[in-house]
Parts: sequence; structure tokens; C-alpha cells
Amino acid sequence: MNTSNTLSSADSNPPQRDHSMFDAELSGAVLNMQLLGRLMGWLRPYSLSLFISAILVLLASCAVVIMEVVISRVLVDYIIGGEASSIMPDLGMIEFTIMVQEWFGIEPIYAAGLIFGILMILYAVTGHVHRLTLISSIVRGLRDLRQDLFSHMEMRPSSFFDRVPVGRIMTRVTNDIEALYEMLRGMGGLIGEFVPFLVALTIMLFTSVKLTLILLLLVPVVGIATFFFRRASREVFRLVRNTVSALNQNLQENLSGMQVVQLSQREEKNLAIYTEINKRNRRYEYKSINLATFYGAFNDSLASIGLGIIIWYGGGEIVQDTMTLGGVILFTRFMNMLFTPVVMLGEQLNVLFRAMASGERIFQALDWDEQIHEPEHPVKLPEKIAGKVEFRKVNFGYRPDQPILKNVSVCIRAGEKLAIVGPTGSGKSTMIRLLGRVYDFGRGQIFLDDVDLNDLPSREVRKRIGVVLQDFHIFSGTIHDNIALGDPAVTRERAISASKTVNAHGFISELPEGYDTELVERGANLSQGQRQLLAFARVLAADPEILVLDEATASIDTETELLIQDGLRKLMIGRTSILIAHRLQTIQEADRILVLRDGVVEELGTHAELLANKGLYHTLHESQFQDA
Repeated sequence: MNTSNTLSSADSNPPQRDHSMFDAELSGAVLNMQLLGRLMGWLRPYSLSLFISAILVLLASCAVVIMEVVISRVLVDYIIGGEASSIMPDLGMIEFTIMVQEWFGIEPIYAAGLIFGILMILYAVTGHVHRLTLISSIVRGLRDLRQDLFSHMEMRPSSFFDRVPVGRIMTRVTNDIEALYEMLRGMGGLIGEFVPFLVALTIMLFTSVKLTLILLLLVPVVGIATFFFRRASREVFRLVRNTVSALNQNLQENLSGMQVVQLSQREEKNLAIYTEINKRNRRYEYKSINLATFYGAFNDSLASIGLGIIIWYGGGEIVQDTMTLGGVILFTRFMNMLFTPVVMLGEQLNVLFRAMASGERIFQALDWDEQIHEPEHPVKLPEKIAGKVEFRKVNFGYRPDQPILKNVSVCIRAGEKLAIVGPTGSGKSTMIRLLGRVYDFGRGQIFLDDVDLNDLPSREVRKRIGVVLQDFHIFSGTIHDNIALGDPAVTRERAISASKTVNAHGFISELPEGYDTELVERGANLSQGQRQLLAFARVLAADPEILVLDEATASIDTETELLIQDGLRKLMIGRTSILIAHRLQTIQEADRILVLRDGVVEELGTHAELLANKGLYHTLHESQFQDA
């Protein structure tokens, strides 16, 4: 059956992509507006919270400015100095203080204290709620981004994870998302500082253009310092990110293979490697800290210079009676409002560097569209299929220059038990992966009940095939969770029935909580044999029409294997079964045996026929199964 959706022979393998991009370390611009625009898409559902946060930060900023006016103009000039007029504005606070004094019949200093206390409470409340709403919106937006990134990575094909280290993906989901959080939180803080900055700059210009311009001359100095700081720190921050990714990759690799590490006594060797990477990370972190510290100290010194200029200039104005002492103090406080956002922006530059590069890495992953071929017009299979499988002149290689399967053709009849044997690397497991649509293939065709696999959605194909691997994966959760795998059709009764069939019910019943027993990471509280029995229960509960056992009993002890043989016989009744096994009993019970060598079908026949042919199967039988 040829269809238009079948991949052409020209596309014998999926197009090759440059997966090394995931190893490349991006520098990132200080502000990438396109990236920020995309990021805002995840914050848009929380626009109301962000709007409320913006209103609150405006109120808090106004309260800060008025508090400074109350201290300098009301307290120092009006109450202590007895002067109400000055070139520095009081924003109507002197008049308001007099009104409060008359309303409550209290002394002026108490009236000023009451106003200041109300402003302090207003500032504290609005500032606190502003931070809560801002951080809440950011956290929820990044939660959605992290979920979308996780979901996107789950949909990438196995070929992607063959070439991209898991540690690199972990860095994007964890460290890079955290870098975006730090950036957005810092930007929210900067907004709260720039409102007083604008108010202070406006008042200062109306008060003393000359002094304000003198102070503003220091701003370009900060800008120049920022430019050189960015140039010096960009490479350092790139190396920091590089070593963090290397640490994650090394940690994931060693923790996932901890059993092999301990059995081979590689703890000290692995610790030495990890320590070396950690030392490089620490060295670059120290460089970034030293740069940031020097930059912060330089900015602080500029603020001190500005303060000296105000005291020198303002002192002369006081002597000439053109400016009051409170006006000088207010100018000083406004000068802090002028410099604080600039200094904070400089301090946030390292966060911006990291976050922009992290954002590029995240969106690079989100934009990675590599996926399994899905048909434009999928064929719908009936609710139950017979289970006939046919490979027709299938050619495949994980890399174009390294073919694994070469012109493989075999027809597996519905309900038949076919064993696949061959030397290591002959392509046995590759055939199963192609049947499960884990990889795309172009040259040749695979049929399921005479329907081309490329005309079927991958999820539909996988629903019909139950695979039991030698390395059975245990998820966090209960025994029942690991049997059902979230399928609502697998009820408690169905899970128990499947477990009884494959003789797993016995050991499950002896566990403290039975089917509700929580399994630790990778099922370490179960033996290898128990995990394999659980794997059979999982497949049987899913009730697939095609059963694949990929050396599923290779790690089972003899006693446990005797338990599952009866269950396997029941499991294979009425199902097409493909057995990749080394054990003589399993192979002998197959209806036919397919022998592969270097990706080529060497022999096909029954156990007796192949032995009589004196070919490769006979050689394998003599060398591997003689003792059995």
C-alpha cells in the first residue's frame, strides 16, 4: 500500500540539524527588546496584577518624595528655622501641616510627625503590596513558561536526546528560568526607583539649573564606566554560564549512573573531575564578583563627589540667603534619588547579561521544531487491530554515514511470535524503535495491518504496541501509578488483574501499602526481578495488540523467570509478539526466528529449520546456548 504521505527515498534519514547549538554559550544583548516582547507573552494573562503593581509603585514613590519634603522643608526650614519661603518647593506640605495643626489643636512638630507617620505607613503598605503583586505575576508567568518548555521538550524525538546532553536541557528549565526571574524582579525594583528620579530631576531643574547640570555631568561618567564594565564582564559571565552547564551535565551523568560509579570505585575520580569543573566555576564567579564590586565602589564614589558638590555650592547659597538649610538637605536627598537608579541599573547589568543569554537559550529550545513526522491526513485504525506487522525494504541509520538496517524485509503474521536474534549492533533494537515511531525513516516502509506507519499518528501507533525493555523505568508514585501511567481506563481492578496474570500480585501484596506503596527514585526499593514483573503488569494493563520484549528477561534470575514464563504465555495469547532475547527457552517457543547480521536479514525460519541450515543461527546457538 503506497501513500502520498510516505517519506520519499531522498529523505532516507531525517534532515541533519546542528545540535551543537545547545552546547554554544550565548552572550546576549543587555536589552533584547524582541526577547522581552516574547517574554511578555507569558506575563500577559496577569496584566491586571501588573497594572495594580504599577499603580502601587507610583503611590509608594510619591510617598517617598513627599516624606523627604516633610523632613527638609517642613521640619528643618519651617518648624526649626522658622522660614517658609525658599526656592525649593514644599509641594504644599507646609500649608497642609498648618491645617493639621489647627484641626487637631497640636504643636507643629506633632502635626509634621503625624503626616510623616501616615506617609511612612502608606509607603510601607503600597510598597509591600506592590512587591507581592509584582513577584506573584512574575512567578506565575515563569511557571507557565517552564511548563511550556517542559512540554515542548517532551515532544522532541529520541534523535534529539541522542545528541543533546540532558544536563543542557536541565540548565534551561532550571537555571535559565531562575535568571529570568531575577531580571524581571530587578526591573520591577528599577521602576520604583525611576519615578522618584523623574520627580527629583524636575524639581531640581526648576530650583537650580546650574547645580543640577553640574550633577548631571556625573551621569555620563557612570555611563562610560558601565560600558567598560560590560565589555570586561561579558566574557566572564559567558564562562560562568558555561561552567554551570558543565556542572549540571556532570552531576546528572554521575547521579544517574551512581550504581556503576560505586561498583567500579570511581567515586574519587568523579569527585576530582567535578571538583576541577567547580574550581573553574568558582574562579570565574570570583572574577565577576570582583568586577561588580569595583563597579559598585566606583559608583558610590561618584555619589560622594555629587554630595560634596551640593554641600560646597549649597553652603555658598545659604550664606548669600538664596537657599535655606532645608533646601540644601532636600537637594541632597534628591541627588540620592538621581543617582540611585543609575547605580542600581549598573548593579543589575550582570543580572541582565545572564538573563538575556538565558532568555535566548530558552527560546532557542522552544523554537527547536525537530519532531517525528506526522501525516497531514492520518488514517484512522479500527478500535481493535489484528496485529500484522510488515517491514518492506527498510533502510535506516542514526547517522547518514553509518547505516544500521539495510534493506530489511519481513512479514509478521497477526498473532505470530517472532524472535529476533543476532550479534550486538546488528539492528535488533533499531527495528523495534522504528516500529514504535521513535525515529523517522525514509527508505522503505513499515505496515501495521497493511497501513503505512507514516500514515498513522505516532500516538496511535504507540497505543497499539506494548514494549517491555530490559531497563524498566520507574516513575515517582505508587505501584498503581506505575502500572496505570495516568491512563484512566486502567482501573484498580484492571491493574490487579494484570498483576495476577504475570504473577506480580504476590510480591505487591506483601509490600507495606500494597498497590499504594510509594516507590523511591528509579524503584530502588524493588529488586530487579520485581521491577520486571511490574513492567509486564504495566503492558498487560494497557492491553496492546502487539507485544515487544526487548531482552526483557535478560536480567531476571532463574526463580523469577519461572514465575513470569506462565504469565508471558498468557500475555502473548491473541497478540502479535516480537521477542528480542538471548535465552534459549524464549527463542525456542517462538513461531519463527529472524537472524540479523550487520543490519541485514541473514536467516528466517523455525528453530529446527535454522539449526538444520548450519548458518549464523547455528553458530550463535552453539556459542551462546550450548550450556543451556
